[in-house]
Amino acid sequence: MTSQQEDLRQQSVAELVQRLATQTQTLVRQELQLAQAEMRQKGRRAGLGVGMFGGSGLVALLGLGALVAAAILALATAVAPWLAALIVAVVLFATAGGLALTGKHELDEATPPTPERAIDEGRHAVDEIRTNARHA
Repeated sequence: MTSQQEDLRQQSVAELVQRLATQTQTLVRQELQLAQAEMRQKGRRAGLGVGMFGGSGLVALLGLGALVAAAILALATAVAPWLAALIVAVVLFATAGGLALTGKHELDEATPPTPERAIDEGRHAVDEIRTNARHA
């Protein structure tokens, strides 16, 4: 038997319980500190990732602008440059309008954010229970 085991055998139950409580408290604190450090590190990485996504969106927007300019220049070989720019602008606005109308329709379908079918079924079930209770 080691001297540590002998020391433990000589301590009272109260002392052992106190020691267990202290060690448990220390362990929990250390685990929380580790979790906080890990979350800080993950938060930094997430922030960096979000920033990179934002940067990629900006670069994609610039690429889209270049494509619009290329479309105008290509169309300008067939018609006057001002007319080419006007045609491309009208097509872009029409596309934006179509997307906006579709988005509005989707939002209208999603609002109000209540489970309407579940509420209706619940009301129907309550009415049926009431009806059966009256006839019983």
